[in-house]
Amino acid sequence: MFQPAIPVSGYGGWKFLQTTYSSQLENFADAPQIKNDRAYLEEKLADPISTEDFLNDRRLLRITLTAFDLGGEEWKRGFIDKVLEEAADPESTFLARLNNPAYSAFAEAFTPLAGHITVLSDGIAELGDKFETASFRQAVGEVDNNMRLSLNYQSRIVDLVGAATNEEAVLYRLLGDVPVRTVLETAMNLPTDMRKLPIEQQAGILKDRLGSTLGIHDLSDLTSLDRIDRVLQRFHAMDAINQGVTANSPGATALTLLGNAIGASASQNLFLSQFI
Repeated sequence: MFQPAIPVSGYGGWKFLQTTYSSQLENFADAPQIKNDRAYLEEKLADPISTEDFLNDRRLLRITLTAFDLGGEEWKRGFIDKVLEEAADPESTFLARLNNPAYSAFAEAFTPLAGHITVLSDGIAELGDKFETASFRQAVGEVDNNMRLSLNYQSRIVDLVGAATNEEAVLYRLLGDVPVRTVLETAMNLPTDMRKLPIEQQAGILKDRLGSTLGIHDLSDLTSLDRIDRVLQRFHAMDAINQGVTANSPGATALTLLGNAIGASASQNLFLSQFI
């Protein structure tokens, strides 16, 4: 199985991964296991499939859930059945109350009609691509979980912010998405004990910290490319600080690269002070 190459940790490793992402993904997708799973997906969805057969096919369920970053949840058969059943009911508010963009997208792709799931050829090709990229993110996480968190943040933040109807809903979505929340908590230097507070207080703290650390007062600004990169810079820098990197460690090299990237000057102490 192809293993992603990430030669250093921290922001330096992240920039390397970004530079080599396309070629690494292409090599990963060419691995026999990934090719076989994609072929299985295409074969099983080439014709309409009954909802029952779809739910009973653990391999197909694993592949399709993985495409929506829900890999590992195929054991939740009853819950998945409920998601699909409610998606087929135009009067249901279940998915809106669930407030989980990943399951909402999954339900939209596989909404059954008269007991059968039909996916058009273009949709099957898109699912295959999504499966490959999501599987690659998983493989990246096996090498360096912070890189997987960064990829997840980069891929989800636009949908999380854009799909919400108001500021409060955006904040709740950010807090409810584990990878995105983890990145933001680390980048904003927020204590994990904050999770014990009522969700309304957590949302207020997150909004205040985004404003004080990044100058973000309009949450839609989170979706701009420079803001995404800035958050990920802070994420890797703060994680390195929290881990207590040493002067000769790969993390220290990454910090130096990060310092150059954002224009840090004379001393490392001056650079680090921006994040404390």
